[in-house]
Amino acid sequence: MHIAIVGAGMAGLACAEGLAGQGQLITVLDKGRGPGGRMSTRRVATSAGEATFDHGAQYFTARDPGFQARVDGLIAAGCVAPWIVAGEDAFVGVPGMNAPIREMAKPFAVHWGAQVIGLSPLAEGWRLSTQTGSSLEVDAVVLALPAEQAAALVGPVRPDLAARARAAPAAPCWTVMLAFGDALPTLRNCLRGTEADVLGWAARNNSKPGRTGPEAWVLQATPDWSSQHLEDDPDWVASELSAALSAQLELTLPPPIALSTHRWRYARSGVEGSGAVWDADRRLGLCGDWFIGARVEAAWKSGTMLAEQIATSAIGSVA
Repeated sequence: MHIAIVGAGMAGLACAEGLAGQGQLITVLDKGRGPGGRMSTRRVATSAGEATFDHGAQYFTARDPGFQARVDGLIAAGCVAPWIVAGEDAFVGVPGMNAPIREMAKPFAVHWGAQVIGLSPLAEGWRLSTQTGSSLEVDAVVLALPAEQAAALVGPVRPDLAARARAAPAAPCWTVMLAFGDALPTLRNCLRGTEADVLGWAARNNSKPGRTGPEAWVLQATPDWSSQHLEDDPDWVASELSAALSAQLELTLPPPIALSTHRWRYARSGVEGSGAVWDADRRLGLCGDWFIGARVEAAWKSGTMLAEQIATSAIGSVA
């Protein structure tokens, strides 16, 4: 089959790897300009050189044997390394969090900047419409998207699946990126808050392996605080999170040489519970971390599970 995978994040690319191993023809479409998604790395020019920020997922764990084997392969490829600062089982991409996504995307025809806005069933297969006005006809479709985006696409053709996706909404996350001309005078490289705090996470990005450039910190608000202030002014958000970091580190922050904010509307996924869905009759599949849990490993497991379902069920009912 010619299968279109919508979403080139960890779930979509894990599914692509599994399907390619079956000999399927794969086309991947992603609305982003390049690899990463919620494993993105942002680069910002500063007076002290280029600063880099992993402003989405901060690290990942590998506890599933299958995912551990895949991570071992990525370590051998030089694009993943342990980050002991965050825990003995913490891994990061090298030189940025998007590095493993970039590596996994290499074998596939990935169309970046291709936002799919509609699915139309054909007598045999599907037609995908993109925001640019182009279209693609394929035998099967996999949606590897956050639950809210998957619900919007699948709603007109499978409202029942859309309802399952809407029942697992993601929590948002405000993220602030700060670069400084000198290293902050603290030995702490990462800190975690509680659900009741403003600041849920902060990390010195330079403490991760393979990072270069000036002192760079990533601050992420807690889900509750982000939800309460989702539509607030980004400059005010940056001020509040910077003040929270200052209080946590018990020091006065110097003026940053670069400051940026990012609002993740779909940051921490919900949990639908089934792992993945494959409608073999209509050749339509859904996968993503929201089926299992808010972890990079969960996204890989869901995508891999869907590829296995497709392999074992050419026709049949919804998994």
